[in-house]
Amino acid sequence: MRRLCTPWVVVVVAACGGGRADVRHGGDLAPPQTEGLIVADDVAGRLARLAPVEIDVADELIGDELRPALQKLVEAAAVIDELYLAQVSEGNAALRARLAAEPAMADALAYFDVMYGPWDRLAEGEPFVGSERRPEGVTFYPRDLTREAFQGYVEAHPAERDALTSYFTVIRREGDALRAVPYSEAYRDPLERAARLLEEAAAVSSDERLARYLRLRAEAFRTNDYFDSDVAWLELGDGPIEVVIGPYEVYEDQLMNMKASFEAFITIRDPEATAQLQTVSSLAEQLELALPVAEGHRNLERGSTRPIAVAYELVTAGDARAGVQTLAFNLPNDERVREEHGYKLVLLRNVLQAKYDLILVPIAGRLVEPTLLAEMSFEAFLNNTLMHEVAHGLGPGRIRRPDGTQTDVNRELRDLYSTIEEAKADIVGLFCSQWMIQNGHLDRAMERPLYATFLGGFFRSVRFGATEAHGQANVIQFNYLLERGAIRTAGEGRYAIDYGRIREGVSDLARELLAIEGDGDYARARAFVDRYGTPTEELLRGLGTLSGIPVDIRPSYPAAARVLAAR
Repeated sequence: MRRLCTPWVVVVVAACGGGRADVRHGGDLAPPQTEGLIVADDVAGRLARLAPVEIDVADELIGDELRPALQKLVEAAAVIDELYLAQVSEGNAALRARLAAEPAMADALAYFDVMYGPWDRLAEGEPFVGSERRPEGVTFYPRDLTREAFQGYVEAHPAERDALTSYFTVIRREGDALRAVPYSEAYRDPLERAARLLEEAAAVSSDERLARYLRLRAEAFRTNDYFDSDVAWLELGDGPIEVVIGPYEVYEDQLMNMKASFEAFITIRDPEATAQLQTVSSLAEQLELALPVAEGHRNLERGSTRPIAVAYELVTAGDARAGVQTLAFNLPNDERVREEHGYKLVLLRNVLQAKYDLILVPIAGRLVEPTLLAEMSFEAFLNNTLMHEVAHGLGPGRIRRPDGTQTDVNRELRDLYSTIEEAKADIVGLFCSQWMIQNGHLDRAMERPLYATFLGGFFRSVRFGATEAHGQANVIQFNYLLERGAIRTAGEGRYAIDYGRIREGVSDLARELLAIEGDGDYARARAFVDRYGTPTEELLRGLGTLSGIPVDIRPSYPAAARVLAAR
């Protein structure tokens, strides 16, 4: 059934028996080649920056009852993986096959699988296989289409605006015209295969709400209308399987930040931890009212369905698996759904623990003032991640243009949206944590650990790359708070929190970011990113001391392999 042995599928099939690195094309070390294909000579070193780790789930959480549905879901995720690889580049499958044919290309193949293509997501998208630069719009647009040309065409053809700017269309040329092709047409074959698998999973599931979501999502793959299935996902309730599959994030579209990439999260709920976090969900409206934002920018119209779940990641696919591994997700992204019904937050407990232990703590040991190290905690890291995702659901979403028409923040901020939104989520999340402490919803003893752990988290995220949305968002926050004295240098290349200034600094930055989004002000966003979005020389020197500490994890999924092996 699978035409491509995609990154995590390699692990499953086997189990079933079946700072920035430079690219150098010369010098003392001859770059490896396969049939004339040039590969960066430091690719093994790049791969070594990612810590191999098993992201596992205890068998008792899966059980015999869930296994039949999970088998079909894991297979559907494999199809989504294949589809996403093609979204990144039409030539990816053939290029991967060339690498896989040569034993000497093992490291390049492994890194290709992490990056879902020949471009290094941790090095500003530079090529590590071949020399072609990554197209900003990858396969979503004609390669020669510029941002300005696309915007001009949309303005000149207002009747086609909705289709052209839809999250779920690709743009193709027809003579001098641009045509919006629905995903259901552009990706018909893989989406039909995925749809059938979702329907088969629904047929063997005893959870009626899960079965309903899967059937509606299968229908969405065929119709290109995801609204009803997004609502059904919000209504899954507290069943043991937490799964989301489809087109969501727009990070891959660096031309317009508009077109959604396919991904899948197959997870198993942690019922005890989930129950402990429901208080935050009940505070959403109060948190919105507490934001340091102009009254007209508050968003009190989002739906009231705001569940929070803690889950163990069984397997991911597509955009969810490419490059840096996500700690949590807050979906759906469609503002129509969020305003009419709400959103859901899922924290991935086993991924969080792996990153905290293997990456954040060692980094803090080198760059954070020693007195702060004892104040850091996994509980604070979990809380900061939770509040980051909660904050994605706060603040402006649907906004009005000066002419009175409605639009979304991401359509107005375009290529800067992901960076501004990620910075907003970090800072507004921290602002909300402080509000919860002041209002008795969070233990005051958590205050210093939250800030200390937040500081350590800066350096972890900046290493993702200064142009990657999360990495640049952290550079912006760091530079802003350093300028305000909320973060201070502490000698020997280390940094500390000024607890007398951090609250005000966080509040001021939250106000600035929320205003940019509320106004949909691209020029202001551009000026803000230009001012604060470049790492200082001192910060770069500090990051240069982190050699030997992983930049991120490279997960394998033994529980998914066991699920398939049990067929």
